[in-house]
Amino acid sequence: MKNRIIRAIAGTFVLISVLLAIYVSINWLWFTAFVGANLLQSSITKWCLMEDILSKLGVKD
Repeated sequence: MKNRIIRAIAGTFVLISVLLAIYVSINWLWFTAFVGANLLQSSITKWCLMEDILSKLGVKD
């Protein structure tokens, strides 16, 4: 369950930041890069901040 929520949040962040980059400012692509870097980091270290946040909110695996 957590993995699906994390993927949905990451995908939503990417899509929103791309739309903001198109319609507001190109600098929103930095946020897209940040999300991608966090996904890469979590695949290497097996630690994800969003997973910790969801655990504290009571979301179960």
